[in-house]
Amino acid sequence: MHSAVFLIEFGAIILGLGLLGRLAGRFSFSPIPLYLLAGLAFGKGGLLPLGASEEFVAIGAEIGVILLLLMLGLEYTASDLVSNLKTQYPAGLVDFAFNALPGAAAALLMGWGPVAAVVLAGVTWISSSGVIAKVLGDLGRLGNRETPVILSILVLEDLAMAVYLPIITALLAGVGLAAGSATLAIALGVAGAVLFVAVRYGRLISRFVSSDDPEKLLLVVLGLTLLVAGVAQQLQVSAAVGAFLVGIALSGEVAEGAHTLLSPLRDLFAAVFFVFFGLHTDPASIPPVLLPAFALAVVTALTKIATGHWAARRAGIGVKGRWRAGGTLVARGEFSIVIAGLAVTAGVQPQLGPFATAYVLILVVIGPLTARYTEPVGTYLTRRRAAVPPGKGGDTVPGAAGVLSGAEAVAGAEVVPGPEVVPGPEAVAVRVPETGPESAPDRV
Repeated sequence: MHSAVFLIEFGAIILGLGLLGRLAGRFSFSPIPLYLLAGLAFGKGGLLPLGASEEFVAIGAEIGVILLLLMLGLEYTASDLVSNLKTQYPAGLVDFAFNALPGAAAALLMGWGPVAAVVLAGVTWISSSGVIAKVLGDLGRLGNRETPVILSILVLEDLAMAVYLPIITALLAGVGLAAGSATLAIALGVAGAVLFVAVRYGRLISRFVSSDDPEKLLLVVLGLTLLVAGVAQQLQVSAAVGAFLVGIALSGEVAEGAHTLLSPLRDLFAAVFFVFFGLHTDPASIPPVLLPAFALAVVTALTKIATGHWAARRAGIGVKGRWRAGGTLVARGEFSIVIAGLAVTAGVQPQLGPFATAYVLILVVIGPLTARYTEPVGTYLTRRRAAVPPGKGGDTVPGAAGVLSGAEAVAGAEVVPGPEVVPGPEAVAVRVPETGPESAPDRV
């Protein structure tokens, strides 16, 4: 009888998630907020609390986190990561300062204490790789010049997680300074060793794992990932970090084949993970934190836009590409929920789970909208600023001929000499580039 109830409950969950995913696909937005809402409906205080299948959902959620991080690691090679660290680390530092510090400050202002501040800093810092990848594909921007900048920031955030998650694990466990330092040292040692092995012997590992039989490849990759994740967790390192490093170690045809085979499993268990997070959040606890969550979402949306704009400008991307890069980075999702889930399980702050749920729900809905509309809005505001005469608020800088307003120079306007070159702004005619989102200067 117990097994029958379990099958009915779990089958209903999977069927419901499938229908919610189809609904989200029809309206071209991420299904993550719908999955979280489903968890709220099935959890304690919800419309239909689960019973028999809750334990299995918990195990499935842990596998979902592992597969999310494995698939993320498969997207990059160890050499790519090293290259990104060398060239894009200033953007990573700006990203941390602009987006992690507001979360920490918000937790301290609400009186949640230093541990919750470190947790909320991670929640507001990390963008959603899954949502952003889908948005880039949906908007046809995978070939844009700003896309490598976006991906570099995401990679740096993922690498930072290899250090951040062990720190969080130690803090949540309440260990002392010595034990926490040992945990971090072990985590860094393991991460460094895996990266070294991946760079030097990645081809050998991929050759060992490789198989022409999809069934054998699936079993070997999945078994290796779960084994390494379990060992990492036993060493007080996050299982998610272990899975991420396994993905980095695999490359070439093996990575492509594993990605194809594991994508359906990733989607299934990741959806279960979001449901599981919702299960542990009482819907009645969300309204009291909705207003501060919305305020923090607005602030960190603006700071992410500023981060992407700065990084794209540093990379020499045009003005429109800078705005697109900033707007695309706004969405938060799976990593924010993973971090908050660790804190909820440890019982650090009762309101942290509802707060993170509301925060992610807001930004996972706003994120695709900012990705689509930040560029036209930013371009309009830039042109409004560029239209101000030099003597009425616009700074002046030397142009190609005569004087050009600083706002126009920043806007990327093209300077064309007039028929007669004389000193002063009358000597230049300004030709503004075309405004379409797919304009040639911002694409490969």
